[in-house]
Amino acid sequence: MTTAPGTYAPKPGSAPLPRMIAAQAALETKMLLRNGEQLLLTVVIPTLLLVLFSSVDIVDTGKGKAVDFLAPGILALAVMSTAFTGQAIATGFERRYGVLKRLAASPLPRWALMTAKTASVLVTEVFQVILLAVIALALGWSPHGDPAAVLLLLVLGTAAFSGLGLLMAGTLKAEATLAAANLVFLLLLVGGGVVVPLDKFGSAGQHILGLLPISALSDGLRDVLRHGAGMPWGDLGILTVWAVVGLAAAGKFFRWE
Repeated sequence: MTTAPGTYAPKPGSAPLPRMIAAQAALETKMLLRNGEQLLLTVVIPTLLLVLFSSVDIVDTGKGKAVDFLAPGILALAVMSTAFTGQAIATGFERRYGVLKRLAASPLPRWALMTAKTASVLVTEVFQVILLAVIALALGWSPHGDPAAVLLLLVLGTAAFSGLGLLMAGTLKAEATLAAANLVFLLLLVGGGVVVPLDKFGSAGQHILGLLPISALSDGLRDVLRHGAGMPWGDLGILTVWAVVGLAAAGKFFRWE
């Protein structure tokens, strides 16, 4: 078939895979930022906790300024709120309403859809980290340490929480995911070393709670940003185990319908 100059012939087919992933990631990010409940979890709660506990002497955070202890923990909480709680709830309801089933039938492969969701989480976390860092600096925060160590901790923490969030969203009903994700968020907020030092829970409790991903992330960030430590290999190892196990379990047990 020939066409006259200035006309266009139809060329059916899917767009290149990178373009599809980028478009889906942009859509996921817009949906997340337009969701009031998601914004409450990802922005409002971490910001309020940072300002409140830094300004009012509620919890004994040890020697030094409270914000130097709190800022790394709040950054860890922000990662958990987006990669785990927010993603689990959003994905759970998408699964319930058949959104995932329809997307799975599109030219976008399933792994690419999960990649787009992860990219959306990372973009949101960039905004969170910048906002919380600016607020913490205004409150007198004095960070130290290697930025590469901080970045590695944040990436592994995101992978760990994403795997757990997708596992929950892909195996439980949407209502159960909503309740469980919020309950876990509250429990880890209190017992994960975010605003309350782990040594307040006794020797046995400290060792057990220290194996949680939120504890490893908050302690690792605190060691680097507060004490100027090098690579926190122990915390990185804990996060790596959680990331591998969580993502592998999510890939195996995730149900699209």
